[in-house]
Amino acid sequence: MDDLRVTLVQGDTRWHDPEGNRAHYGELIAGLRGKTDLVLLPETFTSGFSNDAIDRAETMDGPTVAWLRARAAALDAAVCGSVQLRVDDAAGGHHVFNRLLFATPDGALRTYDKRHLFRYANEHKRYTAGRDRLTVEWKGWRICPQVCYDLRFPVFSRNRYDVERPGALDYDLLLYVANWPAARAYPWKTLLRARAIENLCYVAGLNRVGTDGNGLHYSGDSAVIDFLGHPVSECGEEVVVVTTTLQAAELAAHRERFPAMLDGDAFALER
Repeated sequence: MDDLRVTLVQGDTRWHDPEGNRAHYGELIAGLRGKTDLVLLPETFTSGFSNDAIDRAETMDGPTVAWLRARAAALDAAVCGSVQLRVDDAAGGHHVFNRLLFATPDGALRTYDKRHLFRYANEHKRYTAGRDRLTVEWKGWRICPQVCYDLRFPVFSRNRYDVERPGALDYDLLLYVANWPAARAYPWKTLLRARAIENLCYVAGLNRVGTDGNGLHYSGDSAVIDFLGHPVSECGEEVVVVTTTLQAAELAAHRERFPAMLDGDAFALER
């Protein structure tokens, strides 16, 4: 596989303002065509992390899904971030998911519903938890996208060997889009490094900045971490767009030189 250019879009999400947020993030990424392969937007980037926004959750036919697809086509790159989305099931039930959307320039869209809902903020009382882990193939890379609080649960993100693809690990890049408050910045930084080291992969963590409608401050600290836990790029507390190139040959060489996956425990993820 070739090297992969990943862009962290660390923005200041507007509170309960989908149109304003689409404009804000659209302006930040407008000049990226030809400069990136994958663009990361924060968790709940159209509203901020709010249980109250559930009443205005969009559907898969709504403006944000269309906007994300259009941005992927315009940039000729994959674009992903999470949004509150309302989904009706076959039995007539109504669910709102914190859903990560992974859009590619050909119009394709893959989705991942946040599995671990943030009990501390009562997310579990109003949203439906996802069930399945997702792995996406893009530009020759296998990518496992997850959302914020998922970072604290290493079993769900564990990179298994010889399970999803014969003779290889499940994925090469683990990514997290987040609204992770500054009060817990040290765990955010530490766990990103832990996930990279234990899974023999690159990790990209994209957080927001600013202060939300609940008075919570976000310090950003978005980063790309390599397979040894070293930061390849790190962001501070400002609104910033940073593109980092992930080195495919270096990742392959590390896995060959230090094949810890051959000693890993065999297990299956349960729903």
